[in-house]
Amino acid sequence: MKLWQGRFEEESDPVFEKMNRSLGVDAVLLEVDIRASRAYARALLGCDVLTQEEWKTIDQGLEQILLEYTPDQVKAAPYEDIHTFVEATLASKIGPAAGKLHTGRSRNDQVATDFRLFVRKAVGLILADLEALQLALIETGAKYPDVIIPAYTHLRRAQPIRWSHYCSAYHEMFGRDADRFQQSLKRVDVLPLGSGAVAGSNFPVDREAIAKELGFAKVSTNSLDATCDRDFVLEFLSNSSILLVHASRLAEDWIIYSTEEFGFLELSEKITTGSSLMPQKKNPDGFELIRAKAAMTTGLLAGFLGVMKGLPTGYNKDLQEDKETFLKAFENLRLCLSVLRLSVRTVTLRIDRLERAASDSFMGATDLADFLVMKGVPFRTAHEIVGRAVREALDQNKQLNEIDLTLFSEYFSELPADYLLPENIVARKNHSSVLRDV
Repeated sequence: MKLWQGRFEEESDPVFEKMNRSLGVDAVLLEVDIRASRAYARALLGCDVLTQEEWKTIDQGLEQILLEYTPDQVKAAPYEDIHTFVEATLASKIGPAAGKLHTGRSRNDQVATDFRLFVRKAVGLILADLEALQLALIETGAKYPDVIIPAYTHLRRAQPIRWSHYCSAYHEMFGRDADRFQQSLKRVDVLPLGSGAVAGSNFPVDREAIAKELGFAKVSTNSLDATCDRDFVLEFLSNSSILLVHASRLAEDWIIYSTEEFGFLELSEKITTGSSLMPQKKNPDGFELIRAKAAMTTGLLAGFLGVMKGLPTGYNKDLQEDKETFLKAFENLRLCLSVLRLSVRTVTLRIDRLERAASDSFMGATDLADFLVMKGVPFRTAHEIVGRAVREALDQNKQLNEIDLTLFSEYFSELPADYLLPENIVARKNHSSVLRDV
């Protein structure tokens, strides 16, 4: 069965049919297609296209399809897409009344509605995943409240911070990701149904009633735009790419921090693997796959941007690629967030290694310059003075707190003996324990 076969005399070529068929992908829309079709049938009843008996028969038939089939079962059916499957299956159950369901409706506004329903649900799941990840970051920060670690710039030791402050940085990043997804919902939450193929419908279906039944905040205002708008897909792909950039950055941090050379972290065996040849290995495969999936997801965004930028106004079959692209990004995102959450919850800090790294007094160089500033020395002069002290310590193969600083400024005679202890450096900063207040 094809929904458009009346105009055609020849059968489609099998190779073309394989290209054109999307049921293997859009079978996941089964539940939302049934929901939208039931709402549309009620609207057709409201404008006297369907009798009460026809509406009841259609509604019960659609409900029965949902009870009998799963998306996995539907994928193998010999139909072009999910809409064809539902209509053909409904016809086999209830007879000719099924042919009235598509009155005034196009697959163009039908799939746009189905997909928005699906994306809206997907965004809700991502928001829940992000909340769980942020909670995991809070918990691991609170687990080690007094541990101090080196913060890095250019992957060189910069200044000491608390572990909780580090965790707070990623809490902030993922918080922005959650904001972006939350804000995108208002642009997803628009009903296209009733727009027809491109120019609207000849039937006075109550679109506001359909929107209310399906939980949409508003109806689309332009039928031409409504049927070919996939901004909400691009926005999901963009938000996903940014989120996975943050996930990839954390993964890269922890890959480095868990090496024998750093030894700051011990990763759980739950998210690592061994080597088929080298018995001693413990490889951070979970984090490496997060890095890879972040890259692949940004590629999906670039690919679908390429699809959209060349389309003329109105629906084009190119848009069929939206669902496979979206679903792959959605799968990547949920997998990465789950593995990341597990990783954060199960990580162990190697406190001895972190204490040694944090005791590097060169990370207090800025504090020494600031000490001079508080004594009235201009900062640029103070910076130069401390820079010479750093050079001298390096030449003597000593720590900064092991040389005679009074040789560089008389003010250093007033410097407290414990000034360069990492806990004192951290205590002087005004944003060192943010996560404790989250």
